[in-house]
Amino acid sequence: MILRERFCHQRLPEKPVGMESQHKHLLELLRRTAVHGESNSVLIVGPRGSGKTMLLNCILRELLEVKDINKNVLPVHLNGLLQTDDRIALKEITRQLNLENVVGDKVFGSFAENLAFLLESACPLHLDEFDLFSAQAPIAVIGLTCRLVGSLLPQCVLSRQIHLLSSLSFIQYLDNVRSQLSLPQDFPDTKFHDEWNDGIKTLCEDQLVVDVLQRHYSSSKDFRSLHLLLMLALSRVSASKPAIKPTDLLEASRVCMVDSKANILHGLSILELCLIIAMKHLNDIYEGEPFNFQMVHNEFKKFLQRKSHSIHNFDKPVVIKAFEHLQQLELIKSMDSSTAKIQKEYQLVKLMLDHSQIMEALQKYPQCPTDVKQWAMSAFG
Repeated sequence: MILRERFCHQRLPEKPVGMESQHKHLLELLRRTAVHGESNSVLIVGPRGSGKTMLLNCILRELLEVKDINKNVLPVHLNGLLQTDDRIALKEITRQLNLENVVGDKVFGSFAENLAFLLESACPLHLDEFDLFSAQAPIAVIGLTCRLVGSLLPQCVLSRQIHLLSSLSFIQYLDNVRSQLSLPQDFPDTKFHDEWNDGIKTLCEDQLVVDVLQRHYSSSKDFRSLHLLLMLALSRVSASKPAIKPTDLLEASRVCMVDSKANILHGLSILELCLIIAMKHLNDIYEGEPFNFQMVHNEFKKFLQRKSHSIHNFDKPVVIKAFEHLQQLELIKSMDSSTAKIQKEYQLVKLMLDHSQIMEALQKYPQCPTDVKQWAMSAFG
């Protein structure tokens, strides 16, 4: 019950791993706001699941535990998907600060005047989907976004950004799995606690489990997808089978990987599928290092020149459009923290599919040309 609640509510670790410098930077910035009343703004940028919310929650928790600071901190959470303009945002701020009776029928000349009236103490504002929300008042604002917002925001905000690109190692990922599946120290049944946690330690050392987790680690390092995997494995535990077995994780992995991505692959155009195969070969050649569109295009052209009898030569703009569609489907992910000065053909990306997913999709792809399948199975493009 404890573990199911942990996974269903997606309870994140108390402290993020591999974000020490970003943690230090943001903590110091908010400490200056809370202690010295210094107005600040910062934008936390990173892909979904990279730990933006976890980092911010960890720091707010630390600040609220300090007696001399917590009286100055009034966290307000806004979301650009919900609070779509200043009027709605102010209404939500008023509600969260329990100031409906104070505001009453007062009329303010501007958003800033209204906000200044509401916030007499330093108040860190936390905005999800920050790029969809605009703020004009001089207060501490922490924005979270998975987009490179560019010219959408003022220079004073753009000049202070914290980028999160996961540096979590596989060993750290494995440790997270072990800790997430382990029972807490205060579990009432000591005998069951020790037996369960010893079993989890043994489970995480099993080679089959390591292989399954390595596959998920290569695909995505975020806790949401990890919690889904562990919840599916845990759901196979019962009174008659009171422990997680390696095969449980394998079956859970298959359910996850039958996944949306595999289904998406079946719906790709033949050009998009060829680009995926080209990226697979680049992954093999460069051992998983990031690549760019130009490298993918060159690999695809080599296939057309040497091996293809069924695929005609597409114009480069058409190939670029297909590549961008794969990005929109999140089958490839940008690896450049700032792409402002890099031509899109040379921006580094990573393929978010592994070899087995690609080969399985090829077998199920309707009327897939034989030469395309042979190209996919060849050692090098």
